Amino acid sequence: MDLNRITHPNQLHGLSIVQLQDIARQIREKHLQTVATSGGHLGSGLGVVELTLGLYQTLDLDYDKVIWDVGHQAYPHKLITGRYDKFHTLRQKDGIAGYLKRGESQFDYFGAGHASTSISAALGMALARDMKGENFKVAAVIGDGAFTGGMALEAINHAGYLPKTNLLVVLNDNEMSISPNVGALSSHLNQLRFSSPIQLLKKLEEQFETITHIDSLLPELNRFKQGIKRLIVPKVGAVFEELGFTYIGPIDGHNLEELIATFETAHQQIGPVLVHVVTVKGKGYEIAEQEKLNYHAQNKFDLATGKAISLNKPKPPGYSKVFGETLTKIAKNNPKVIAITAAMATGTGLDILQKQLPQQYIDVGIAEQHAVTLAAGLACEGMRPVATIYSTFLQRAYDQIIHDVCIQNLPVFFCMDRAGIVGADGPTHQGMYDIPYLRCIPNMVLMAPKDEAELQQMLITGINYTDGPIAMRYPRGNGYGVPLITEGWQPLPIGKAEILRHGKDVLMVAYGSMVYPSLQAAASLSEHGIEATVVNARFAKPLDTDLIVPLAKQFGRVFTLEEGCLIGGFGSAVAEALLDRHVVVPVIRIGVPDQLVEHATPEESQLELGLTGSQIADRVRKEVQLLKLDVQVWQDTSLEQKTDAVIH
Repeated sequence: MDLNRITHPNQLHGLSIVQLQDIARQIREKHLQTVATSGGHLGSGLGVVELTLGLYQTLDLDYDKVIWDVGHQAYPHKLITGRYDKFHTLRQKDGIAGYLKRGESQFDYFGAGHASTSISAALGMALARDMKGENFKVAAVIGDGAFTGGMALEAINHAGYLPKTNLLVVLNDNEMSISPNVGALSSHLNQLRFSSPIQLLKKLEEQFETITHIDSLLPELNRFKQGIKRLIVPKVGAVFEELGFTYIGPIDGHNLEELIATFETAHQQIGPVLVHVVTVKGKGYEIAEQEKLNYHAQNKFDLATGKAISLNKPKPPGYSKVFGETLTKIAKNNPKVIAITAAMATGTGLDILQKQLPQQYIDVGIAEQHAVTLAAGLACEGMRPVATIYSTFLQRAYDQIIHDVCIQNLPVFFCMDRAGIVGADGPTHQGMYDIPYLRCIPNMVLMAPKDEAELQQMLITGINYTDGPIAMRYPRGNGYGVPLITEGWQPLPIGKAEILRHGKDVLMVAYGSMVYPSLQAAASLSEHGIEATVVNARFAKPLDTDLIVPLAKQFGRVFTLEEGCLIGGFGSAVAEALLDRHVVVPVIRIGVPDQLVEHATPEESQLELGLTGSQIADRVRKEVQLLKLDVQVWQDTSLEQKTDAVIH
């Protein structure tokens, strides 16, 4: 059967192992061709092809539900659920999303871009099923990386307490290498696990429990049963057995016959079941198999060589690289600096520090809540913790930021990579909300650099600041190519902005990544006879009110610019500060409106949201004309009409 003819996963039913293996080959080819052409996640999807086909062979997807954790391992799922023809649009504007979305397909039962959510969602569906008296299967597929998240372990703990709630958890373990010996031993142990003697032991236990006056023997029987279990279940499985799960595995995640047989067995069990499947990340593409870390996700690359396709255009260094290199230099001179990541060393640039100063580096896994409170503990003992976490992922530790850091006013330095528009990952990863969700917390200081050199200054500022928590947001991608600071770094004064351009007509106050677009807009406005004063705010909290308030009074109109949500954001902070000081002037906020920003390139999203330099200039010109008209109308209004308007 050709892959392009599969529009429903139930079409896999009845296919032979040979036919399924051919489908697996076609999935890998399509996956590789697509990602090589447009970029995207690679290794995880290649590793779960057989797992997906084997699981779907044992389910009826018109009724049964599969919840994929995160979603980038679900590309094979997308290819067999009616999206083959559009798969070439993966992660492109108006195309197929890089993660699962409930609105994209009837088979995307739960959307997610953040890890560790699948078991909780699947358990919720299973409980709802039982409450409604329905009868369908629910399976959650979760990777070993996501399994480190506390939420996944919380769900395991809850599910294990529900012995009659049928739930299948498939642990996709792609870090362990598979050898024939391990596979053979695993198969043998599973045969023992479901052999007649063990089933007889269970029946004997049930019979003994019905006999009166047998209470004194039950503890001995239980000890005997647990002893047998420890002999026949691998050590890793004993933990899950103790938590209330039936454990099966580890099994070869690329052996279709074994997968199908195992899943069929798992569906027959009562209560929660965990099937431990060992897969090879990047399976079927040797380069990805050998370089699992680099090929988790890739930009456009040459399939034959695996090398990225060069754009023949040199780029300035990325913010993450500048961050990693600068922090490493600082940490070499300050052994109290401790860098913390939640499983994102390469993405945040901390891999640079990890290699050179491993004793000053901590990776907690996908556990942002733990990372923040760990940082609080380090701060209590006089260390200088630098919690480097994507803006979108720091949301997961909100209570810890408030409860463990800010209330205790501990000097933890939060560095939020990927703040603002992130591109192809879409709504789950956009760093839109860190300004409002941190601005409202007492004791917190917020800052954002205009470029990569100012990022270096803010790194020094954050590490030197010991009066309480401080946070810095910075965007994804490359800087502007400004000269970097190589020595003599000095901290910035807390809460102080700077004027970058003087003008007489309008005031533009920009924050972080919107400073340069504001300067571009000011240059364009100048060509139309409008001269703008541009302020680099640097700090969203505390605001430089000593600078901004007098300027607002002078100009009588203020434009604020930010790459984040407008509700509660930087512009709101400026408006609040003016109102608190009884300065009533028009404040026009330019940023991201109350909407989700879908996947696209950052440039496409910025254009759609009106955040480019030319669009900002057009917006300012229109607003200036409107304000002039309003002033003229007001001046032409009679005193009686003005009084009536004020009263009403």
